[in-house]
Amino acid sequence: MTTITNPADPMVQARFLLAHLSLLSKGLKNSRMTGTQVLARVSALTGRTYKRGQYKLATEDLNKLKEQNNG
Repeated sequence: MTTITNPADPMVQARFLLAHLSLLSKGLKNSRMTGTQVLARVSALTGRTYKRGQYKLATEDLNKLKEQNNG
């Protein structure tokens, strides 16, 4: 079992957003969080704005952010 000690950590949020963007890009929807809300959260982390449907670009930017913080 995995325990998340700090869900407010930007890298933890990035990991969850990456998974959510992966599902959205495949056409799967979540009833609790819209694509617009996901992109708004990604924008808060990356500092870049996204238009509707730019899930691939948002995923690439989150991966770059993750690489910068890990290495």
